[in-house]
Amino acid sequence: MSNTNTQALSDAGVSIWLDDLSRERLSSGSLEALIKEKNVVGVTTNPSIFHAALSNGESYAQQVAQLAAAGMDAEEAVFKITSDDVAAACDLFAPIAAATNGADGRVSIEVDPRLARKTAETIAEAKVLYDLVNRENVLIKIPATVEGLEAIAETLAAGISVNVTLIFSLERYRAVINAFLTGLEAAKANGHDVSKIHSVASFFVSRVDSEIDARLNVINTPEAESMRGKAGLANAILAYQVYEESFTSERWNLLAAAGANAQRPLWASTGVKDPALPDTLYVTGLCAPNTVNTMPEKTLEATADHAVITGDTVTGAYAEANAVLDSLAALGVDYNDVVTKLEVEGLEKFETAWNELLTDLAASLKNAGGK
Repeated sequence: MSNTNTQALSDAGVSIWLDDLSRERLSSGSLEALIKEKNVVGVTTNPSIFHAALSNGESYAQQVAQLAAAGMDAEEAVFKITSDDVAAACDLFAPIAAATNGADGRVSIEVDPRLARKTAETIAEAKVLYDLVNRENVLIKIPATVEGLEAIAETLAAGISVNVTLIFSLERYRAVINAFLTGLEAAKANGHDVSKIHSVASFFVSRVDSEIDARLNVINTPEAESMRGKAGLANAILAYQVYEESFTSERWNLLAAAGANAQRPLWASTGVKDPALPDTLYVTGLCAPNTVNTMPEKTLEATADHAVITGDTVTGAYAEANAVLDSLAALGVDYNDVVTKLEVEGLEKFETAWNELLTDLAASLKNAGGK
């Protein structure tokens, strides 16, 4: 039976996706239980999640031994292991994908984060990952770097559904939507059925508060103190305004007439990092139709336990959100510097996790008698 709070969130038009995946979660039935009991209708992954998953050697020991015997190196093995997990999760979510015409029931897998500044290589790897997983309900995650924009458009043009990740700024989000529309237009011209192509734009939330609140602490005035914990929500609310405006244009209407699906905003990084803030802040404060909230399990459990879902908290809150960003600017917080720093740090974090994953897997393969 569904949880009352997560059901209320779903009824308000928010798709709940879990920001976690592991072999253990699949084999234990944990993920299946979350689908039945907590309204989870999708999964997102990233290099940090897979590094944490593979740190649990027990669940992967048998496959690592097989891959070692087959002579695979760490680079080959990591794609095999992670794509197998994603394919299995895709199979679990297949009924939801069918019931929602592909909007939900989605599982995301990210291109090698070391390619985030390399357009051609990202395009090539997106296609390889899509073929490896070989499931219609997979989403290929591509970071929203400047170099990633063309890769997003080209991947969509090939008929592959995309999760655009690591979006921090409103300006970059507009560029992402343009890349999405460009990709769909090309897909249509290439003869693809655009009704089968889906995309989400992952707008990061809590990291914005972490960075801006640190700067407010340095300013250390009553005015600065009063602005703590407000930037993440305001930034995301204004992103939703961009979404609403972008998907009423004549350019979009032509694609919609051909059966295209709008690119939904996805709220990412929704685990609250500041213990002084409510632990469901980025759930209750970002409740809006046609959105996805991808939650770490801790946030999902907090939502199920005590979140107060009051319906749409985003539409119509644009003036207040703008006022928050204006107040921050008046205090000397440089928005462009913040979002640029967050993109760089986000890429570095995922690249570090990926390199650590490769190092650990190489050691496991060697211990199992491989290269």
